[in-house]
Amino acid sequence: MSIIWFIVVGLVAGLLARALMPGRQSMGLVATMLLGIVGSFVGGFIGALFSPNRRVFDLNPSGIIMSVVGSIVVLLLVGWAGRGRRIHA
Repeated sequence: MSIIWFIVVGLVAGLLARALMPGRQSMGLVATMLLGIVGSFVGGFIGALFSPNRRVFDLNPSGIIMSVVGSIVVLLLVGWAGRGRRIHA
């Protein structure tokens, strides 16, 4: 997979994950693209858990569906970790 294709899939996966995730995620296009790329690796990890032939700890990029699922998981984890750090004015 070429790096440009990987970036495009990451951007699309990040945009889809942000559209499917309820709430407000304030991030730009670069952060959305990085979300999709990280989500692709998380999706590859999740896919490897259910595949008998793949090694779990290899970094494997995944397809668009698992990339979106991985991106949603990353958004949930980031939202959960940042929940107690809000400052109320």
